[in-house]
Amino acid sequence: MNKTVLITGASSGIGAATAKLLASNGYKLVLCGRNADRLKEIENELSKSVVATALFDVRNREEVERALKPVLKNHTIDALINNAGNAHGLAPIQDGSVEDWDAMIDGNVKGLLYVSKPVIKQMTERRAGHIVNIGSIAGKEVYPNGNVYCASKYAVDALSDGMRIDLNPYGIRVSQVNPGLVNTGFSTVRFKGDKEKADATYKGMEPLYAEDIAEVIWFMLSRPAHVNISDVVVFPTAQASSTIVKRQ
Repeated sequence: MNKTVLITGASSGIGAATAKLLASNGYKLVLCGRNADRLKEIENELSKSVVATALFDVRNREEVERALKPVLKNHTIDALINNAGNAHGLAPIQDGSVEDWDAMIDGNVKGLLYVSKPVIKQMTERRAGHIVNIGSIAGKEVYPNGNVYCASKYAVDALSDGMRIDLNPYGIRVSQVNPGLVNTGFSTVRFKGDKEKADATYKGMEPLYAEDIAEVIWFMLSRPAHVNISDVVVFPTAQASSTIVKRQ
């Protein structure tokens, strides 16, 4: 294996689990994140596989461009995993926070585009590559109080399809993974550190874990060149839809 994968949000959750699994399967890694300490920890843990790291917040276009410029100059990116994203708040639209809306749209939509653009340029020049976008069941089904978060993930769904169409002439594969309930600390961010509310999200059921999604990503990347797993929804067994969950 001599392929290099760039992962955003690589310092925790699905990103970190994916980095570890890909490293164990011989991939070279470019790890990107905004938490310097956590990024350094996983870099040290996977040092034999890490060829570069890049510290930036995907919401900041100048940071992204500045950090990725030397990476793309020195490394051929065979696959891009757009994993970085966020959810803030769970409120009806009339009570929503504009700051929360900005954070979700800037991170989940604009951030994905900021990272993808320079990587796509390299891929189209080579006429090869694979992009995996991490969506959500929230991009397939709108649920109560999900409004803007769901809208941002519906945008990821549309962008994945748009990328697949526009990049088809270049032989670039585009895939999307849409998880249901995944216990990665995601809910703690959504509820602004309120651990009691976050824990209630998974009460009485077994959710997915970051490693489960990492395995799906690895499967997508490891298919032969003529195969593209374009779109996958992954639920824990206890979940039937965005709003139907069997709890004990």
